[in-house]
Amino acid sequence: MFLNPVLSFFQNIFKPISEKSLILQKIDWLIGVNIFIVILSSTFAQSDIIGYFALFAIILTIIKLLTKQNERFELANADKFLLLYFIIVLVSVAGSSLFYLSLKGFFKTLTYLGFYVALVHYFKDNRNQIKYIFWAYAACVAFETVVAFIQNFVSVGEISGWQDTSRLNPEEVMTRVYGTLKPYNPNLFGGYLLACIPALITIPKRFGVPLGIFASIALIFTGCRGAYIGFFVQLIVLGAVIYRMLEPKLKKIFTILAAAASSFIFLLIMSITNLRARIFSIFAMRSDSSNSFRFNVYQSCLHMFKDNWLLGIGVGNQNFREIYGLYMKTGFDALSAYNIYLETAVESGIFALAAFLGFLILILNKALKNLSNIYILAALVSITGILVHGFVDTVFFRPQIQFTFWIMAAIIRGYYGKSEN
Repeated sequence: MFLNPVLSFFQNIFKPISEKSLILQKIDWLIGVNIFIVILSSTFAQSDIIGYFALFAIILTIIKLLTKQNERFELANADKFLLLYFIIVLVSVAGSSLFYLSLKGFFKTLTYLGFYVALVHYFKDNRNQIKYIFWAYAACVAFETVVAFIQNFVSVGEISGWQDTSRLNPEEVMTRVYGTLKPYNPNLFGGYLLACIPALITIPKRFGVPLGIFASIALIFTGCRGAYIGFFVQLIVLGAVIYRMLEPKLKKIFTILAAAASSFIFLLIMSITNLRARIFSIFAMRSDSSNSFRFNVYQSCLHMFKDNWLLGIGVGNQNFREIYGLYMKTGFDALSAYNIYLETAVESGIFALAAFLGFLILILNKALKNLSNIYILAALVSITGILVHGFVDTVFFRPQIQFTFWIMAAIIRGYYGKSEN
C-alpha cells in the first residue's frame, strides 16, 4: 500500500525515541484502555464524551503506526469497499449545498471509521483481549438489565410520546424502559441491548444463560418493536448455527425443543395484554400513528433520494433536517430517515450505499466461514440484529450502537485478518 513507505520513513526517524519511551512501548495498553472506556461509558455518558475517548484511541493508533517498527496498513477486501465508501462520502460532503453542516457530520463519520481502523490494528496484535471486550459488554448488559427491571416495576413515565395510546385501553399501555443511555429513549436502549446481548454467548453458561434470559426480558420491556424484530432474527441465526453444528442424532431433539420453546413464548405473549398489543401494532400499518409517521418519512426521503441519487445531500443529521424540511409532509418533521440504508443513500448517494453494502457482505461472509469461533459467532449475531433493526430505525447512528457495530466488525476482520488476501 502507498502509505507503507511513508510509515517506514517516520518509523526510522522515531526509532531512537520509540526504543526508550515507556509510553510508546505501552501504547497498545493505552489504546486498549480507551476502547474499554468507550464501551463502558456508553451506558451513561453523553455522545461527545464517548466520541472523545474513541478519538484518543485513533490518535494513539496514528502515533503507534508512525513510531512502531514494521507496522503496516493491510487492506482486506472488505476494507477496500470501506475505503471506497469513505472517498464517496468525502466527495459528497465537498459538493453539499450545506457544506459546513455536512462537514460536521463528516467528522463524526471520520471518527467512526477511524475507530474501526484503530480496532483492526489493535486486535491484530492483541487477539487475547477480544474475550475481555465481550466480558465488558456482558457487564454493561447486566447493569442495564437491573436498571430496566427497576424502571419497569416503578412504572417510569414517558419523557415524550413513545407509543400511540389513542387506540389502546389502559391495560394495553406498556411501560417502556430506557435504561441509563443518553439521550433517554427506549428505541435506543432496545437497539443497544440487541447489539450487546450476543456478548453473553461468550461467557460461562452458568452466568450467560440466566443473564441472557433476564436481558431478553429487559429488551421486551423497552417496547422497541424494531428490536423485537431484530431479536427474533438473531434467535433464528443462532438456532440455525447450533443446529448445523449438532450431531445428526441431536438435531431432532433440538428441533423439538426449539418448537416447544417457540410455542411457550407465543402463548406467553398472547397472555400478556400490553405486550400482545405492542407486538400486534407492528402489523397495524397506518392504523398505528408511529407506523404511519415512518411511512410518510420514507416517502419524503425517497423523493430526496431521487433528486440527489448520485452523491446525496451530505452526511450529518443537522444537514439532513435542513434538506428534509423541503420535502417533508406537513406535520411530519423527522430527525432521520428511520432506515439506515435509505439514510445512507440520501446522505451520500447510491454508490456510497453500494460500497457500504459491499463491506457488510464481505464481513458477514467472513464470519459465516468461521462460525466455530465463539467470538466470531457472537459478533455475527450482534451485527445481524443491528442491521435488521436498521430497516425501521436509525438509532444505529448513535455512538452507543455505532461503536458497538464497528467493534464487532473489527473483531471479525481483525481476528482472521492475516489469512485474508
